[in-house]
Formats: sequence, C-alpha cells, structure tokens
Amino acid sequence: MAIKTKDLNARLFGKADKRRATTPSEAQTAARDKASVIELAVAGEETVAFELVKIAAGDVASKTQVFAENAREQAFLNEHALADILNTLKDRGQQYPAVGRWLADGRIEVLDGSRRRMSCILAEKDFLIYVGKGINGEHAKFLSDVANAHKPLSLYERGKEMQALLDCGKVADQKELAKYCQCSEALVSGALKAAALPMELLMAYPSVGELGRPTIVKLHRLYFGLDSQQQAGFVSQLEKGGEALWKSIDATGITRITREVTNMLEAMGETIKPKVEIEKPKPQELVKGKISYLRDGDKLQLKMKKLSERQMDEILAYLNDYLK
Repeated sequence: MAIKTKDLNARLFGKADKRRATTPSEAQTAARDKASVIELAVAGEETVAFELVKIAAGDVASKTQVFAENAREQAFLNEHALADILNTLKDRGQQYPAVGRWLADGRIEVLDGSRRRMSCILAEKDFLIYVGKGINGEHAKFLSDVANAHKPLSLYERGKEMQALLDCGKVADQKELAKYCQCSEALVSGALKAAALPMELLMAYPSVGELGRPTIVKLHRLYFGLDSQQQAGFVSQLEKGGEALWKSIDATGITRITREVTNMLEAMGETIKPKVEIEKPKPQELVKGKISYLRDGDKLQLKMKKLSERQMDEILAYLNDYLK
C-alpha cells in the first residue's frame, strides 16, 4: 500500500501541518493502519518511501540507535519521564510507528520516536518504525526537530540548543537569543542555567522535563556556590551506589519525589559547604526605658519612646542640621 502525501512537509503521522498539507488525514490513517509503505516528500523536497519494519522487543536496543543530533537527552528517558505513553504502550502496544533511516551497517537510526523506542525497551514490546533510504543529514535533522515539537523539550535540552547558538556566534547575547527563539529572556536565562548543570545532578530527579525555572535556579545557586573541589565531591556523592537519587525516596508522584530530591540535594550541599551563620547585631540601650539603638555597618537605627512633641521637633531639627 503506497500513499502519496508530497505536501506534508515531513510533519508525519498525526503531526501534519493542516494549513499546508493537501491530505493530512492520509498520513494519519496510514500510520494508524500501519501501512506497509508510505511515500512522502521530506521537507517538501525529494519523495522518500518509508517501509514499515517491526523489531523484536529483545533487539530494539541493539538494532536501533537515536539520531546523534536529536535535541532530546536520551539519558533522561525513564519510566517517570515516559509515563504519558508507557502505560498505554504496555496495555495496547505501540499505536503509531516511529520514523527513521537505514544506516550502512544495517541498523536503524531513529529520527522521530526516541521516546517510543525507549518505552518499548522498558516495556519489552516490539518496536514499529517506518524506515527510509537515502535521507541526508540535513533532512534527518529536520525530521528530528519536527518530532521534538510534539513533546516539549526540558529546560536543560533547550538550554543546550541555546548555548550552541551562542557558541557558534549566531546570536550575540541572551537578549538576541530570546528574540531568535521567540521566548522571554527569563526562559533563556533559566534554560542556560539548566544547561550549565552536570548531568549527574539532573539525573537525581525522576523526570528532568518536570523541572521548572525556580528549581533550576535553586540548583544552579547550590552547585555554583561550591568551589571546583567541592563540586567534584558533590557529584561523587551522587554517583555512589550507581543508582539515581530519586529511586531511594519512599514517596509517590513526580511532584512529591521532585520536592524530596531537592531537599536532599540542599542537605548534601550544606554538608559539603556549611552555611556560615553571621551573628546579627543586637539593640543597645542608650537611655533606660526611653532610647535604644542598633548599629549595622554604616547604618544606625534609633528607637525612642516617651518623647514630647517639643523633644521630637528639636531632635529632628538637630539631625537635619547635623547631617546636611
């Protein structure tokens, strides 16, 4: 079965741009019905035939790999990060095939569907993927980016892309970056902070995609408040036992586990670099029962009681004249 959809512009299988496609329903129907072959124009250019391939559950990890330039960080894909599709996949199997290309060694590179791939590995289910030949690197990147638009990237993943734009000189600063990415400067700042954090710290959480800017800013302040030796010790503690920190928490629900992980990380940070308690200055009595003062650096606070109107006027006049 071959279905021609040359105007789909690579927005495949339920992600078609209906404003530009002439027959988006054909691709959706073909994917749902698991058509053996689907033909379409990749990026609106050369038409490619995609063949449906089924990979046995036990072979998914060895016979497939994810496109190296995929912006989604594969190390973050665990049962919590994939919860939105994992349960359905376990019960009903894979509903929509992924998309990939053949490699020279006979393996398949996944361009669209890295989350489905990992879900099949975790659930021990067969993996369905449409595979095309002759897809160049530029078109592979296009297909991968279109796929990632379906499920938003984490702040870390967005930050990596933004940092790459800064490093290559495509944009000069965060202000230009916000315009280029069509987002707020606050989001840019949070994303870049996330991208600066070590993977070991982020993988302490059950789902990195659930970490918002407040948590990222807190982690950034915690980690970069340490010197290089302390940072190394901090990361070393996270790697002990070889298991992610979140797995040691006796709680349910991503929100609660995330909060507990943050609390534990802050406690670890204080162990490595204890907070220095600065003794606050205490008020001193000048005239018993009437006047006390508090000195804090170059600041002086006076507290006066039981003053008449005349006394207040005279004191204020004196201060005004003295401090001119």
